[in-house]
Amino acid sequence: MTPVPIRYGARPCSLVVCRGCCCGDGGKNPGTDHAGQLARLREAAAASGGRLAVRTSDCLGPCAQANIVVVQPSTEGRRRGGRAAWVGFTLDEDCLDDILAWTAAGGPGIAPPPATLALQMIDPPKN
Repeated sequence: MTPVPIRYGARPCSLVVCRGCCCGDGGKNPGTDHAGQLARLREAAAASGGRLAVRTSDCLGPCAQANIVVVQPSTEGRRRGGRAAWVGFTLDEDCLDDILAWTAAGGPGIAPPPATLALQMIDPPKN
């Protein structure tokens, strides 16, 4: 996939990685390298030339579907109608591959998600 250039001052596609009570918990999801996953996402953001940002958040809510990653659209993606996509069960490298491929292609509003990632999308919690 071809990376999407960003305009000066535009907000990049961003990932909000839940690291609250259940997400990132080795007791809940043993065998998942939670720290390694976060490091991989941060390394991808650092190598993206400003096209991707990563941050962590306290509990985002849907703990039964941990680990949660919210893919937020870039300024351009939002302009084109993209909205935040909530991805549940981000427990393996294949899922991270799909998330990173989607964000490299532009993310919500610019590129469709990989089909396997679309199957992991969940509804955000109701306030």
